[in-house]
Amino acid sequence: MVSRLLDISLRQRMLVIICALVIGAGGIYAFRTIAIDAFPDVTSVLVQVVTKAPGLSPGEVERLVTYPIELQLAGVPALMEMRSLTKVGLSLITIVFDDSMDINLARQLVLERLLEVEEQLPDGAEPMLMPNSTGLGEVYQYYLQDAREAATSEEVEHQNLIDQRTLQDWVIRPILKGTPEVIDVNSMGGYVKQYQVLVEPGLLRKYGLTLHDVFGAVARNNANAGGNILEKHAEKYIVRGIGLIHSLQDIERIVVKETGGTPVYVSDVAHVVIDHAVRHGATVLNGDREVVSGIVLMLRGGNARDVVEGIKARVEDIHAKNLLPNGLRIVPFYDRIELITAALNTVYKSLAEGVALVVVVLFLFLGNLRSALIVVGTLVLAPLATFIVMGQTGLTANLMSLGGLAIAIGMIVDGSVVVVENVYRHLSHHSAAAIPRVQLVTQAVTEVGQPVVFGILIIILVFFPLLSLEGMEGKMFKPLAYTIMIALLVSLVLSLTLSPVLCSLVLKQGSEEDPWIVRQAKRLYAPALRWALGHRSVVLALAVGALIGALALVPSLGTEFIPILNEGTLAPQTIRLPSVSLPASIEIEKRMQQAIMEFPEVEMVVSKIGRTELGNDPQEPNESDPVVRLRPLDQWTTAKTRPELVQKFRERLTSVAGATFLISQPIQQRVDELISGVRSEATVKLFGDDLEILRDKAQEIAEVLETVRGVRDIKVEQLFGQPYLTIDIDRGKIARHGINVSDVREIISTAIGGEAATRVYEGQQRFDLIVRFPEQYRDSVETISNIRVSDHSGALIPLEDLGTIQLEEGPGRISREQLQRYVSIGFNTLGRDIGSLVAEAQQKIEQRVDLPIGYRVTWGGSFENMKRAMAKLQIIVPITIALIFLLLYSTFNSLRQATLIILNLPFALIGGVVALWLTKEYLSVPASVGFINLFGVAVLNGIVLVSYMNKLRDDGHSLDEAVTLGALLRLRPVLMTALVALLGLVPLAFAQGIGSEVQRPLAIVVIGGLVSSTLLTLIMLPVLYRWLEGSSQGAMPVGDPRGGQVHDSHDSGIQTHYDNSEPRLSHHPDSRPSM
Repeated sequence: MVSRLLDISLRQRMLVIICALVIGAGGIYAFRTIAIDAFPDVTSVLVQVVTKAPGLSPGEVERLVTYPIELQLAGVPALMEMRSLTKVGLSLITIVFDDSMDINLARQLVLERLLEVEEQLPDGAEPMLMPNSTGLGEVYQYYLQDAREAATSEEVEHQNLIDQRTLQDWVIRPILKGTPEVIDVNSMGGYVKQYQVLVEPGLLRKYGLTLHDVFGAVARNNANAGGNILEKHAEKYIVRGIGLIHSLQDIERIVVKETGGTPVYVSDVAHVVIDHAVRHGATVLNGDREVVSGIVLMLRGGNARDVVEGIKARVEDIHAKNLLPNGLRIVPFYDRIELITAALNTVYKSLAEGVALVVVVLFLFLGNLRSALIVVGTLVLAPLATFIVMGQTGLTANLMSLGGLAIAIGMIVDGSVVVVENVYRHLSHHSAAAIPRVQLVTQAVTEVGQPVVFGILIIILVFFPLLSLEGMEGKMFKPLAYTIMIALLVSLVLSLTLSPVLCSLVLKQGSEEDPWIVRQAKRLYAPALRWALGHRSVVLALAVGALIGALALVPSLGTEFIPILNEGTLAPQTIRLPSVSLPASIEIEKRMQQAIMEFPEVEMVVSKIGRTELGNDPQEPNESDPVVRLRPLDQWTTAKTRPELVQKFRERLTSVAGATFLISQPIQQRVDELISGVRSEATVKLFGDDLEILRDKAQEIAEVLETVRGVRDIKVEQLFGQPYLTIDIDRGKIARHGINVSDVREIISTAIGGEAATRVYEGQQRFDLIVRFPEQYRDSVETISNIRVSDHSGALIPLEDLGTIQLEEGPGRISREQLQRYVSIGFNTLGRDIGSLVAEAQQKIEQRVDLPIGYRVTWGGSFENMKRAMAKLQIIVPITIALIFLLLYSTFNSLRQATLIILNLPFALIGGVVALWLTKEYLSVPASVGFINLFGVAVLNGIVLVSYMNKLRDDGHSLDEAVTLGALLRLRPVLMTALVALLGLVPLAFAQGIGSEVQRPLAIVVIGGLVSSTLLTLIMLPVLYRWLEGSSQGAMPVGDPRGGQVHDSHDSGIQTHYDNSEPRLSHHPDSRPSM
């Protein structure tokens, strides 16, 4: 197979070069058009159902809305998990499906079930699916900036916020929503314009009217009528009756009733005004003022770069066409392209530095610029070909997939290095001139072809375990594994086609003299090898001792899931008491923002308080979601790193009264919330039925967590604390007056709540018209008690005579998972690994918290993911090693030699473990991937060495000659492949840019492991080879069997000369390994 591919390539050299140029051009095009994002989208396949049930308490919403929907959805195919959050007037259910489920099919299945359950829900409660977006969907957020001077009075500012919100909803949102791959644009902040009919109760009594009469009159007097067609004089006319409301005067002139020929107008019993709807959220800027903001949601699977560029183009268009009055401008405060650029720049920088270091190594070891440039050809073409495959298979270019290329830089050139080095060595030999160039190249490549193919196939094989990872870790590391596997496969083909072709065209006969660096390496290596061969027991004892020492360090390494990615933006979530009003909440938020703005590192703070109109973020006014934009790292003065700055923020925010703070990052908190339902790194979930027991036990657990070192930002879910004004209707009393519950309910929902009677149209824009009592008649228990209900005889009875009106405290939210209630205790970590922290916390909770029967605790968040990932790797990695063993056996057809190379793997661990321990990095999923990567490189070097020793023995050399000569001849390619892989990763190990946190542990493991495995490959492998092969032949080793000094090299027929490139045998003066 190898020789046939080689033969075709060398016969069709021009075709190979043309193909390479086409691949290069195609790769550049693919890279420019490939979908790009900052991070892989780790969101599960999930569908969210939101149901608004205005006016119902959490308990009622749970019973009447959430539970029926959950029950209906419980049997959906491929269902993995179902969570729900019930709040006042709102139910949000999250249905998580198996990753193999198509998202559109999942949405279709959920929609079908919702249609079946709709009739069981209360009037006005309509479940709807949330936009098809993900945790990474919020790609662009902006606010509206007024070019005019600050408002001089509250009334002017109030009007400005109404006008701006109207522009946002009816001008900006439709334009931005038309951008390809934008699923929705959320509006937030300001005031939603509303027409209001404020009915005076006293005037109703004066004219003998009820609120119902006014409501009905308004609802009936706002419609156009169609009278079909009129045909006259050979023409056709459309008959229309125009009766739509156009102005406040139109509403005021609506007749409610007529008495003795005198009409009673709406204006006789009510004030008609333009005001704003009841709001559940606001946006605050820089601790200074309220603004109107917008959040652009990207379609699931969209190309973030294209979406944001499309949005920016439309924003420029809006500004250029002056579609916004008064110099209003759209100012972004969160732009995903900035994060994408920063994250990819980290990778590009590492890639460029890695390539430069690789080229330097190649030049130093080959001593020939042409050889180095041939290898660089593979180094450049393999990534470009990978981009073509990525584009065709739907892989996006992100931190992890491009990181895979950066990690593979050293391995991509392995095959090419071995091939080019062998061709160059053969060309440098004094007998090379007698052999035709193409024949010599064929012989040289064939000699190393099989070990190269098997070596690279084994490296590809070691990445197969990553494809078995599931959940968040699978989505993070599968792109990395795919790109490495694609790049290695491409590099293997290139090293057996393009590299030999370029060698035959470009390489000239070189000097037999080794480069200086190789001569020095051999001068040091030869005596070390001789000593090792003579002191087998000492070498093995030292290696085993080092392995035991490294394994002893493992328990002291902390464990974590994935290091937290630095997004360059912070999100200090502010949590207040559930009873806080929106105006009070805004004041607290302003104080928090002013405190944060004191730091010179902060450029801007924008906070979204409460919830948007979509309701997909079911925050109440007691919670906010700020975005803190930070200046570039080189401008920081307060702190040097993100954790330091976060700690400084925490210390400063302790002086802000009325709130607690949970500092996270925008994407991180979204992803945390979608994974576990809580916006924190880790969460304890306490399951049970009774809300009060859940509250008390959750508080006990929180107190225990406070005693655990490394726990920060503890947030206990606030179940209670929501004040209610309850009107408890007495059925006996209403029966005496002949009044129904529906009559009282209508008064409560309309007079107090404000119900929309109709809509007013202004061109394309439409606004609700509501009927309710003025604020002074519904702002306290007393005034509400005096609201009167009319009985059938027309008598007016106060509400207090029909039931009990009182203030009480009740639940503010109810969380459920798998049809059972729970309360969550979320927390973040600081300065400690999550593995040991959770282990300590679990032990303490078990000892100190006594749970009633039927109550249980589970752990969620990144700890849950880490446990699942590690458990999976513990099964898959041994299977992979077994597969490697089978491949090795098929390569050498010898159990003994396959075992010899497999023995190299545990010793490769030594350097990796020590490197983690020295750099204080945790044993995380990226570090585990590093160990997997390491196994592949270690096996490749072993194959190269053992296959060459076998080759020498086949050529008639004795065992000792084959071991020593083989080791010295393969020193250069072994050192080159190891150094190239190692130096290719050095930039990643030292990178400080955005996104480098994930790749650093991986790079550190491989660098440390390569140092130990290369040392052991060059020293221990020859020792073991001679021992195992010698014992199999019954041959006496050259050294003293008791571990004494090795005999002089002349005794074993070996004489090594360092004056030229190759060690030569004293009794085979002209021989060279046959090809």
